[in-house]
Amino acid sequence: MQSHHLDATFAALADPTRRAILARLSTGEATVMELAEPFAMSQPAISKHLKVLERAGLISRGRDAQRRPCRIEAAPLEEANGWLERYRQIWEHNYQRLDALLDELKAGKKQNPPQRKKRQGAPR
Repeated sequence: MQSHHLDATFAALADPTRRAILARLSTGEATVMELAEPFAMSQPAISKHLKVLERAGLISRGRDAQRRPCRIEAAPLEEANGWLERYRQIWEHNYQRLDALLDELKAGKKQNPPQRKKRQGAPR
């Protein structure tokens, strides 16, 4: 994936309103008016968010007579997920190493229980 595409995808996803719009579009296409319903903002404000999502390639707009439905586009999300997946694998490997170390430490404690020190009385 080219860096500027990845940058545009993550920049678009940085805003909670745009993430909510994508979540809504994941259930099916919707018009601008339908997308604006749950938000306390004007239609022009929603349109600005849609333009950001469209420039990032995360949505597309069609034409159906008078309607202009928006739909989600999966490719940029798949590319971003692929980029993130590499790091998830690194983290998973690190967690597995940590689990192995903890198991080793637990096994060592069971084999060699700590010796209690005898209390010595105060010298007289």
